Amino acid sequence: MTDETSDSGSSDSGFGEIPGLDDLQMEELTPEQETQLAEAQQAMEEARARLAEVPAEVVVTNHVMGLYELAAIHLSSPTPDFGQAALAIDAVGCLVEGLGDRLGDEAPTMRDALNQIRLAFVQLQGQQSGGDQPAG
Repeated sequence: MTDETSDSGSSDSGFGEIPGLDDLQMEELTPEQETQLAEAQQAMEEARARLAEVPAEVVVTNHVMGLYELAAIHLSSPTPDFGQAALAIDAVGCLVEGLGDRLGDEAPTMRDALNQIRLAFVQLQGQQSGGDQPAG
């Protein structure tokens, strides 16, 4: 991905920079703000370096679980938000089913989690549409 409109002449890829930084006039920053900015940039560079050391399957699996949790939050609220839960569940499905065993050792666990959250969705939606009628 390149930005063909950039005239900065810098050899830096642009990753890890703070968006809009080029628009700031450095003389407008106080020394304290310059220090804060430099510290923020350093922290971003360190975070990127740590992330680069982690296998992608681990990062993707963490995102899958975050989406799973998002779906569970929407389903477990006093008034479940089925639209928002469905979006999160569909995103989990796209990743888990789309990537399959490329998720590594956690692939079976991710498939189980997807099946569980789908089942919970269907059960809760059935309770809502059924008016919580007692069985029997």
